[in-house]
Amino acid sequence: MNGDEFGLGDVLVEAGSASPVESVDVVARHLQKRFGAMCVSFLFVDLIGEELVRITTADGPQRDHPERIELRGSVYEKVLRSQRLRVEPDAEGGFLAIAPVTNRGDCVGVLEMTLPHTGRSVLREVNRAALALAYIIVTDRRFTDLYHWGRRTTPTSLAAEIQHHLLPSASCCEAPQFSLAGGLVPADDIGGDTYDYALDRDTLHLSITDAMGHDTDSALLATLLLGALRGARRAGCDIAEQARRAHQALIEHHRGFATGQLLRVHLDTGVVQLVNAGHPRPLLMRDGTVEEVRLRANLPFGVPVPPALSYTVQTLRLRPGDRLLLLTDGMQDRAAAKVDLAALTRDSRSLHPRETVRTLVSAVHEACRGRLRDDATVLCLDWRGTRPGGPARPLDRDDDDPWPVPGPRGGTR
Repeated sequence: MNGDEFGLGDVLVEAGSASPVESVDVVARHLQKRFGAMCVSFLFVDLIGEELVRITTADGPQRDHPERIELRGSVYEKVLRSQRLRVEPDAEGGFLAIAPVTNRGDCVGVLEMTLPHTGRSVLREVNRAALALAYIIVTDRRFTDLYHWGRRTTPTSLAAEIQHHLLPSASCCEAPQFSLAGGLVPADDIGGDTYDYALDRDTLHLSITDAMGHDTDSALLATLLLGALRGARRAGCDIAEQARRAHQALIEHHRGFATGQLLRVHLDTGVVQLVNAGHPRPLLMRDGTVEEVRLRANLPFGVPVPPALSYTVQTLRLRPGDRLLLLTDGMQDRAAAKVDLAALTRDSRSLHPRETVRTLVSAVHEACRGRLRDDATVLCLDWRGTRPGGPARPLDRDDDDPWPVPGPRGGTR
């Protein structure tokens, strides 16, 4: 069997003609046809990263309620953290295979199946099927609530619904020059935090904001703020003008004020242009040392100031190997202040940014005993710099090196 036999093109064509709710079914049919795979299912990671929700194929076992599985300590957590396919013998004489379903560093979930036989060529194709499923789901979730429903394991308030839809559809992004991940732990009554990113050919745009107030008031203020920022960015404005337009939107609509940071990272040089509107300072890890980036602070967006006052653009130059953390004050206030963010950042330096984000927000969540009085948000950027010779391989996938492949009831192949 050669590496092209799975037929990714055929899978994508069939997915394009099928209903958007049949993504898993399309991939399952191909796996069944090619390798005799059985019990194919997809498991979503929920919004807060604590549980998995299983979606079976149309001809799979039907349940009155979705099956939920605790993520922490499970084999699925090992697969997601390592981004390696895992294979184990099952009780029926077959092999249970679990593959990460990831798109540009964003962990969507895992693909699980039982296989009658294994081998490196088979498992390579299973990895490719998982990659195809990631692209299909990212496309199809625009047309159905199925994949949004699958990520919700707790009731969602109106403010939380608004806040969730302000965030990027993927919490992680990768390119040859960088890896980026964001995480947000909402307060009990939603504190107005958002983060955002967008990638151009030569620029990475980042923002992190914290709107005044709580519940729907802060969610509506955050909506106005982020709408103004995105509109200015998409109109081609520089970050000083983006900041001015966001500030003006809050002034004109009398919605209150918000802190925030706006960044433009130039991909060919690592030079960062930055506006700091009254926001907590970022942390920079360089050569194993973590320090605050000493920035001058302008007033928050929406605070009445003389018309002639403009936002100051400051400059930071990233070096290959740097890790930059943007934070909201919920990561440092009250009970969260007991968490040593610098030490955790240093201790997790070998982890992918999404795992560092998970480590930091989990520590804050535990320090607050699960009852946050303000949203806690973090963006983690790993800077690799420009690499000659074209795009790099994704850092978290290696289709040619899966976990050890069991041979027939014993050794390895």
